[in-house]
Amino acid sequence: MPSRRQIREAAVQFLYCADLEGGADPAALRDPFWDFVTESDRRSLQLATFRTVHHLAHGREGRLTEFVERSSAATTLLAGYPEAESLKAGLLRIAELESGWSTALAKLERLPKDDDDASVAEHFSKALEHLFRVDRDLAASRQRFLRDLEDHPGLRGPLEAVSATIRRLQRISDRLRMVEEPEKFPDQADLAKLRDSKTEIAELRRRADELVDKVLAGKDPIDASLAQAVDNYAPERIDPVDRAILRLATHEILQADTPPKVAINEAIELAKRFGTSDSSRFVNGVLDRIARQTGDSEPAAVL
Repeated sequence: MPSRRQIREAAVQFLYCADLEGGADPAALRDPFWDFVTESDRRSLQLATFRTVHHLAHGREGRLTEFVERSSAATTLLAGYPEAESLKAGLLRIAELESGWSTALAKLERLPKDDDDASVAEHFSKALEHLFRVDRDLAASRQRFLRDLEDHPGLRGPLEAVSATIRRLQRISDRLRMVEEPEKFPDQADLAKLRDSKTEIAELRRRADELVDKVLAGKDPIDASLAQAVDNYAPERIDPVDRAILRLATHEILQADTPPKVAINEAIELAKRFGTSDSSRFVNGVLDRIARQTGDSEPAAVL
């Protein structure tokens, strides 16, 4: 799970970006912001996902060869049963999608895996999603064929060979669903790394967005409190990074019941990480005055 520090760092970065002059509406900024902030983590997750998919694909080639041979014989057989035209069409559709699956995997395997260029990472992400999409369509087509076959009991025996191969290929797709959505399969120990990485990325966004929403909702009273603590206060006169840190920490002190000393110390760390050389002292002094407004008499944090 993401740490409190990670959540607050992400919140400050978002508040900074959303509050720049001419900045985007916070709601419109969410997706591009998180794409940027989590780019490295998502690339690592994508690479781990690809490696798992690649491993699963090792068992597919032999099953696919078997399917091609058996579906050819089955298609010839079905030519003599006009009433079973849907089964023939279903087999042809499965064969088409199986070929598309192989093409999608080959394209994915040819893409660079260790390049940090954002456009390369985007292509890799799209190629991985395309493979999953083809596999979902393929799984649906296999299930439809097997379901339609139930309506033709006289053909179950003659088509058992190709049906068995379809079911064997489907087991790879069932496994692929787990790789695509590992969070839905908590009992699969071998997917723990994928599951934890995906969950942590999603949880960081959820908790940081939640914190940001609270700060934005209380922005007016927060700024009113800052105006009492800063001479001639006007938001635009304060460095945007310092402003984001002050608003977050003021929310925590006044609206979230965070112990003032904790909020101040954490704000100082944020100022050291993201602000200028003067930011930590400035933030410390302002928040100390905010804390004293609440009746807290503890001294300001030591720099």
